[in-house]
Amino acid sequence: MEEVLEATETTAVLPPLLERRIRHREPTLSILKTKLKQSMTCSVPKVRSTLTGFFPVVRWLPKYKLREYVWGDVMSGLIVGIILVPQAIAYCLLAGVEPIYGLYTSFYANIIYFLMGTSRHVSVGIFSLISLMVGQVVYRELFLAGFDISEESSVFNSSTSSNYTADNVGTVELMGFQCGKECYAIGLAAALTFLAGVYQVLMAVCRLGFLSIYLSAPMLDGFATGASFTILTVQAKYLLGLKISRHQGYGTVVVTWFNIFANIHKTNFCDLITSAICISILVAGKEIQERYKNRLKVPLPTELVVVAGATLASHFGGLYTNYGSSISGHIPTGFIPPSVPRSDLMSRVALDAIPLAVISFAFTISLSEMFSKKHGYTVRPNQEMLAIGFCNIIPSFFHCFTTSAALAKTMVKDSTGVQTQVSSLISALVVLLVLLFFAPYFYALQKCVLACIIIVSLRGALRKFRDVPSKWRTSRTDAIVWLVTMSATALISVELGLLVGIIFSMMCIIFKTQNPKVSMMGRANHSDFYEDVDEYKNLVPPPQIRIFRFNAPLYYANKDSFLKYLYNSVGVEPFLELTKRRKAEKKAKELSLKNAKANNDKTNGEVVVGLVQREVEFHTIVLDCSAVPFIDTAGTAAFKGLVKEYKEIGVHVLLACCNTMVIDTLQRGQFFGKNNQEMSSRLFHTVHSAVVFAHSLKGSGAKEGIDRQQES
Repeated sequence: MEEVLEATETTAVLPPLLERRIRHREPTLSILKTKLKQSMTCSVPKVRSTLTGFFPVVRWLPKYKLREYVWGDVMSGLIVGIILVPQAIAYCLLAGVEPIYGLYTSFYANIIYFLMGTSRHVSVGIFSLISLMVGQVVYRELFLAGFDISEESSVFNSSTSSNYTADNVGTVELMGFQCGKECYAIGLAAALTFLAGVYQVLMAVCRLGFLSIYLSAPMLDGFATGASFTILTVQAKYLLGLKISRHQGYGTVVVTWFNIFANIHKTNFCDLITSAICISILVAGKEIQERYKNRLKVPLPTELVVVAGATLASHFGGLYTNYGSSISGHIPTGFIPPSVPRSDLMSRVALDAIPLAVISFAFTISLSEMFSKKHGYTVRPNQEMLAIGFCNIIPSFFHCFTTSAALAKTMVKDSTGVQTQVSSLISALVVLLVLLFFAPYFYALQKCVLACIIIVSLRGALRKFRDVPSKWRTSRTDAIVWLVTMSATALISVELGLLVGIIFSMMCIIFKTQNPKVSMMGRANHSDFYEDVDEYKNLVPPPQIRIFRFNAPLYYANKDSFLKYLYNSVGVEPFLELTKRRKAEKKAKELSLKNAKANNDKTNGEVVVGLVQREVEFHTIVLDCSAVPFIDTAGTAAFKGLVKEYKEIGVHVLLACCNTMVIDTLQRGQFFGKNNQEMSSRLFHTVHSAVVFAHSLKGSGAKEGIDRQQES
């Protein structure tokens, strides 16, 4: 009774319904004409702005502070260049091309990003994951073209069907020219790279940078870890000196390990001993680097030391001639004349270029934004997409393969005090020196040494396995997404792993919206504050009022879940309540008629039917919509159905805390009646105002129920 009195007193001081602003929208045609006119106009300031936007180097290079920046840029550029040379040679094992092309790729990518990139810290070049994806396409197409893809083999297998003609010396006729295995491999890689770059530029032009938000952090981590396990598996044969073909198709990890154990008796002990020594030195160098990173001013060039030492040992020890160890072979100096990527190969790799483009720009943008936030400057995502796109398009004419931002080298640049992308120019000059003078000296370098460099570089990604328990404690959904993506990538294939990860992470979001948390609300100490009675103590639900909160958008996929949760929470489903009442009335009427016949009383039946209980424990349901970001037509229909169904059993349904987007959708669906006549009696800005209004309806609601009983 006190609650009702308090509510009645408060009714008089309730604020009026807020008045919405009237917004006048320009016609779509007028907006399009204005934008077209702006885009077609040409002026000197606009041309200058376009050019400086396309080449950001024009803006920041004239402002370069030589004394402050040069030391950090030169040091980071030299160190990254020294690290880049052995990695560029090593990652060619993954990409399925000759080592010289890795050096070309690193050289051109660094120069182009220097001109077009907006990040000061990102290092663009060869990335192990991207190289693996390129290599899978290259080896597949080599196999389909009829080449023998076993190690150190260039024998053509004429039994395999192909669209190309082959001669007896392992060549195919391509666009009127004879093309060998090496030529065909780099032709495939260049065509794939060109298409990936074109896709990235198109995404930048169409402003599709937002697509990266669908690649969640757990999914990307799981994908990188699964791909790292695949890379380790592919490189394991080089550690043992086994000459087995790379598996084509699904299940590369399982099949490769089976082949390794089946051929374990053919292990080359020279390669095995060399691998053990190199891994020990590389791991020791990494551990020392991590432990004393605060004391060391520059990173230890462990990879370069290992490569130099192993090359000298292989050359003077005659490991190739005496023990049959696999070596890198001749790496020429200078540059090959540019050529247009072969259009007849593009149709074969057009679909494969899509995941390459997406992964390349996703890693580039994520790294750019991560380091820009760390150092307090801004990057332009669409310009980053343009930059990485042209880092693929232009080098594809110079016999290069796909590039991306690389985390390890970016972190090295950051730790060595890099200030601008001048460091990328320095790194390109280091690679240029190798290309012009030092490339032939890597002839005797063993492939197992390159494999060791690749495998040790995967330590960071493989360590993610240790984070699974903490991920599980923090968010089970993120942990499951990580595990599913990692497993699919490692056990099925890299491309399908990416697709499975994206679809599964989206399904998790849909599952969350279909099964959200729901709450029954209570009032805190006679205040106007209402919260979840299951989460907070000392909350009292208003008498004869049920307050329900749904923590998700209401749309076609979860409207049934919304209704189910509401019925279960309030304890009354209108259809079942009506059915129960009708059965009770029918049973009472039959019983009363039976008694009336026995007593010859004609009015007794009507009196008994009128005494059937027609009221439930509550008279109003308040729907707290504060956690409903949007609603669609199916949700509007669900609200309409609720109002109608509960009205039949004498229960009012009120809405509270709706945002303007939800209100507009309800108005378009005529939820508030014609010309929104019922808006003031159904929509409230706070839960408390809805509760106060519900108390004011209690008397009229009781009178309505009595009138309805008398009518029946």
